Amino acid sequence: MEFLTSLKPARNYRNKQSLDAASEHIYEELRKLPFDKVAYQEFAVRGGDKYRNVSAISHGARQDRIIIGAHYDVCGDQPGADDNASAVAGMLETARLLHAYQQHEKLNYTLEFVAYCLEEPPFFGTEDMGSAVHASRMVKEKVPVKYMIAYEMIGYFSDAPDSQHFPDPALKEFFPTTGNFIVIAGQSDQREVAEQLTKRMQAHCTVPVFPVAYPVTNGLANLSDHRSYARHGFNAVMVNDTSFLRNPHYHMPTDTIDTLNFEKMGEVVNGVTGMLLSLNEESR
Repeated sequence: MEFLTSLKPARNYRNKQSLDAASEHIYEELRKLPFDKVAYQEFAVRGGDKYRNVSAISHGARQDRIIIGAHYDVCGDQPGADDNASAVAGMLETARLLHAYQQHEKLNYTLEFVAYCLEEPPFFGTEDMGSAVHASRMVKEKVPVKYMIAYEMIGYFSDAPDSQHFPDPALKEFFPTTGNFIVIAGQSDQREVAEQLTKRMQAHCTVPVFPVAYPVTNGLANLSDHRSYARHGFNAVMVNDTSFLRNPHYHMPTDTIDTLNFEKMGEVVNGVTGMLLSLNEESR
């Protein structure tokens, strides 16, 4: 996280050198693990400028694939500690923990970890998002994607009263008003998936986990890379600390490492890793 947040100029789409440094750092971190393949996925966008995702694959006994992703770019000129260095760190640590497990027992599902570029504006919601490029490749290559799980802002928590805000006051009946929980969020048609994964994650995580998949939250629950996969019909959700509904530093220069809760971040990673291992056990 320190490497990503210290890059100058900020790792936004205008600063190609910083984005390349970020992707190289992630590539080298993934290369330290015994993946079957670690590679860049280069793609051209408006005007022919080239950007790249970083992909790492561990082949399991089955072709069914679970994709764990996080974007590494930022919006504007800020360090982007929560958005989205926290998520990249979570993805990398999940990869490490799962490879430690595989020293004793091979996973059934094929796992692909992907660090995406160009999640942020002005590319968000377009075919130029790094996740949109990757998702289209999954469709073109007819890859059987079981789940896509996007890490998206997992580091900001607060124990202050009324620190959690809501897009609809009615949601206060279902969630705490203190911002010390994590959500698994998706579109309303992903409700069963969100609920199932929440149960699995909560069994391995001391931080409270809640599913979010209601019609009233469809707009907010669509604000990350999982949207690129859901539009193709894949089961896709994000793991999120509720972003700007809680974090006052969202898309601000004050989104720095010192604002994050690393103990709770670790619990979130434990929860996602445990969730993935439980899916592996069920697939036997």
